[in-house]
Amino acid sequence: MQQQTVQKRVFSKEEWEKKLSQVQVDRRDLNLLVMNYLVVEGYKDAAEKFSEETGLDPGVDLNSIAERMAIRTAVQQGDIDKAIELVNDVNPLILDSNPCLFFHLQLQKLIELIRQGNIEQALKFAQEELAPKGEENPAFLEELERVMALLAFEDHASSPVGYLLHQSQRQKTASELNQAILTSFAQEKDPRLPNLLKTLLWAQEQLKSKAIFPEMDLSTGILSTPKE
Repeated sequence: MQQQTVQKRVFSKEEWEKKLSQVQVDRRDLNLLVMNYLVVEGYKDAAEKFSEETGLDPGVDLNSIAERMAIRTAVQQGDIDKAIELVNDVNPLILDSNPCLFFHLQLQKLIELIRQGNIEQALKFAQEELAPKGEENPAFLEELERVMALLAFEDHASSPVGYLLHQSQRQKTASELNQAILTSFAQEKDPRLPNLLKTLLWAQEQLKSKAIFPEMDLSTGILSTPKE
């Protein structure tokens, strides 16, 4: 028995653009999405200006955004001791109640010591501060061993674990810390906009089984030409 081929409806770019233009979107809802993104990601000046332009209340004390950004900047610049000091100024319980986060901050400090070529200090720090925690937690030990593997190569950056020295690793640690601070303030830890874009991608994938239509490139917002 032959399997029936599902006939997909084909939409031209013009038809699709017309349909999109008919969708009613509340401007306030869009503004709230933008404000949420600016606040969660910590763009204080942009949030302040956007609030003035739209009349929207940011919903948080903008000074708290400045505190979070000072902490994030410290991590992104590799100054972990300063970041820890600033976090404790905001709320000492953030690190006291989150041993995994504190361990990741200490790991980042170890990475920075290796980056700076302070190998003797890095070894001492790993032995005294991190190894005992690794003995108690197999996951911590695995992460510690991955960082220590940097020392097995003369050129740390080109080693198989050289990615740990990339700026993206600092960003990863900074984001984890930022989310913990937001949680301690009982604020959303993830912006809504990226999740909305993920939903859009999912919807496009689902629709492909039923229709041929211009897909949107989310990096540019441009519609593609549909291919039959």
